[in-house]
Amino acid sequence: MSALPPLDPGERDSFRAFLHALDRRGELARIATPFDPAGFDVSACLAALDDGPALLFAAADAAGIPLAGNVVNSIDRIALGLETSRAALGERIAGAIARPLAPTPAARAPVQDVEMKPDLDALPIPRFFEHETGPYITAGCIVARDAATGRGNVSFARLKPLGGARALIGIAPNHHLAVLARAAGERGQRLPIAVTLGNHPSVLVAAALYLDLGDDELEVAGALLGRPVEVARCRTSDLAVPAHCEIVLEAEIDTATRVEEGPVSEYHGMYERYGAGYVATVTAITRRRDAVFQVIEPGFHAEHVLIGGVAIAAGLRERLRRLVPAVRRVAVPMGGCGRLAAVVTLAPEHGAHDARQVIEAALPMVNLIKQVTVVDDDVDPWDETAVRWAVATRMRAERDIVVVEGLRTDRSEPLKTGGAIAKLGLDATRRAQDRADWTRAEPPQAARARVAPIVAAIARGARQV
Repeated sequence: MSALPPLDPGERDSFRAFLHALDRRGELARIATPFDPAGFDVSACLAALDDGPALLFAAADAAGIPLAGNVVNSIDRIALGLETSRAALGERIAGAIARPLAPTPAARAPVQDVEMKPDLDALPIPRFFEHETGPYITAGCIVARDAATGRGNVSFARLKPLGGARALIGIAPNHHLAVLARAAGERGQRLPIAVTLGNHPSVLVAAALYLDLGDDELEVAGALLGRPVEVARCRTSDLAVPAHCEIVLEAEIDTATRVEEGPVSEYHGMYERYGAGYVATVTAITRRRDAVFQVIEPGFHAEHVLIGGVAIAAGLRERLRRLVPAVRRVAVPMGGCGRLAAVVTLAPEHGAHDARQVIEAALPMVNLIKQVTVVDDDVDPWDETAVRWAVATRMRAERDIVVVEGLRTDRSEPLKTGGAIAKLGLDATRRAQDRADWTRAEPPQAARARVAPIVAAIARGARQV
């Protein structure tokens, strides 16, 4: 069966608590057919229902562990997980970064109720795409520690099982986890890590943030929750992991051992070949007694793209606001692969040159971002139809297009040449000289407020209200 696992008394800051919340809202679908994870069927379901309900798959493995995916596959779902609105999402994340909350020891750690053999073959790890060379763990929030400062780090990295306790770990060279692993290797040591699976949305978002090395993402997750994350000490290292996550893989990264990965999917929906990756060896696996294995459909799919997009947008917003105070909201939406294109909104009182200043500052600011569109704050930056409408109705091509050639980009950029690419800016803000009346034709606000509950019920699937 694909029944929801029960909650501990008072449990609210966990992956399963969020699944229960989605179930109450009619946003969780159960798939009773047990799929073999190696057969691509789990991936096919997640891909086909990319913008649909969260999916809970019946257990198909000997350990009886069900799978769940598409859990935070929309901006509204991410905002729900952070107990905010899509309009206030950026402000909420910025506030959490500015006012972190240190984790607190848990009175009980459900994630350590069961200890398994350190064998990845015992877990229901899916295969996703046809030309990848094996299954992948895609939802792991990886806990590590900087030996120099003692500060924690949490980030995402993919793991491909290699048989038994060994896995390839794919980390971009500039990511903090890679920096910490290389530092350990230079000391002749392995880097202890803990791959945590089945985390609350606050931890998922925090793990994707681009913070400074030494800023602990678990502290930001606590601030997003509004209370400290409860943590437990690992069995084979002194790392602290979220006590209410579903599964923890304790492991060590060996930078002296490398394995060729082969083609792997990227956020832009194509394959990349990054060469050899480090090897991680699992030292212990602990889990909840009725654990759920979380999966994130990788590649150009909503959950993978948007978790990264929200994180990049949060950092870009804060950096831009220091330069242009009129900046209000920033989105890095699905259409831009959650990595390559940003939308920035400006307050109504913005200056005549603010849009151009934002474009010129943002294009070199983040290596991945190669397109920046600036709109007025009456446009929802996460609504790609609204943004296209602004470009179509407010931008003059001969005046409002900026192209900057030869800017640095990321190794994952699909069109890079020698590590560089031309980048594009679009100013789609209103100009008084273009038009005297910019009033939108819409029903009155009072009427929209009256029918909002009806609209929301129909959007959630109700067919009679």
